[in-house]
Amino acid sequence: MSDDSLSGEEMSSSRPYMIRAIHEWISDNGMTPYIVVDATDSMATVPLAHVDDGKIVLNSSYSAVSGLSIENDWVSFSARFSGASEQISFPPSAVRAIYAQENGQGMIFPELDGVQPNSEDSAVIAADSQDMEPSDESPKKGAPTLRIVK
Repeated sequence: MSDDSLSGEEMSSSRPYMIRAIHEWISDNGMTPYIVVDATDSMATVPLAHVDDGKIVLNSSYSAVSGLSIENDWVSFSARFSGASEQISFPPSAVRAIYAQENGQGMIFPELDGVQPNSEDSAVIAADSQDMEPSDESPKKGAPTLRIVK
């Protein structure tokens, strides 16, 4: 490798790579990957009836969708909403988080406004607990509560 390859050349965004990796990790552990998408992104095609506060949470498990494709410039799949098949697509930049529905573990992504795509920082998230020690208590039902772990 030459010294030129280590120069200040800009790298592509790590976001699509992290989305793919976290999705695979969650799936490999037998859990359900949920993707939070910014539905206000002009490039996002999502069912607007299921948008809440400008975001939509999508179950992206292999059993819930068909034709899942997580590429460097596009995420797409087909899913059923209220019995009707919908084609879902969005750029990786519209992804705000990906997490396991069962325990909340995954990753949150920062908003990209005013941030260069190659300098984005990602924060790993985990289920809400004070000391991150395993608990004998069964998980509470409902929406996962997340906190940033640095």
